[in-house]
Amino acid sequence: MRKKLLSHWSERDAKPDMLILHCSAQPAEQMVKLLEDLKLSVHYIIGERGGIIQCVEEDKSAWHAGKGFWREKNGGFNSRSIGIEISSQALGQKPYGEAQIKSIIGLCHNIIKKYNIKPYNVVGHSDIAPTRKPDPGIAFPWERLAQKGIGLWYDLKDADKVKTNDVAELLAMIGYDTSDENTLRASAYAFCRHFLPEMVAVDNDIMHLVDNVFPHDFSFEDNEKFILALKACAYKYSIKI
Repeated sequence: MRKKLLSHWSERDAKPDMLILHCSAQPAEQMVKLLEDLKLSVHYIIGERGGIIQCVEEDKSAWHAGKGFWREKNGGFNSRSIGIEISSQALGQKPYGEAQIKSIIGLCHNIIKKYNIKPYNVVGHSDIAPTRKPDPGIAFPWERLAQKGIGLWYDLKDADKVKTNDVAELLAMIGYDTSDENTLRASAYAFCRHFLPEMVAVDNDIMHLVDNVFPHDFSFEDNEKFILALKACAYKYSIKI
């Protein structure tokens, strides 16, 4: 691990209880410069070959999360999270390399153990900011990470344990923002990015994707596969851990 400490950070006012995973369509070294130029920061950057750069000390707040919502908490995520940025030229739409995944798993394990971060608080940028962000993308290996104790995954057999079929209620049980119709649809699409990536269209124009995070006509009504996965996931996230 190398250090290239960035200038833009602040003092923490809370112990980290979240791990937020991002990706950017930049090589690691360029990402360091870009973040500095934008007056942003992140704790760690993981390059495409698995190399890790530390950019902010963990006892400081990095400026990586911006506005967001998760599990009834509205904003303030920089002060209570560790942020990891991952290089992906396809913005997470093509598979991550094996060396990179191993580095992600190793770093996440260390952070989770150090701060006792609960599995339901291991999230992607798109989970907390579904109207604004598509990362870390449909190819991010969430299920594999969950098998390693990083985050949560679902078992479809649990769907029958949840009685409601109300999409807004189910998304809220997981942690998503459902405050209005537009956000509800964005959160449903973010859920698919995380848990049902086969339902999300690949956009080969990265700039277009950044400006068009979710299709406003995305329809989840009467989609049995979506409802079953959503119910199973809501059950998993509602268990007290």
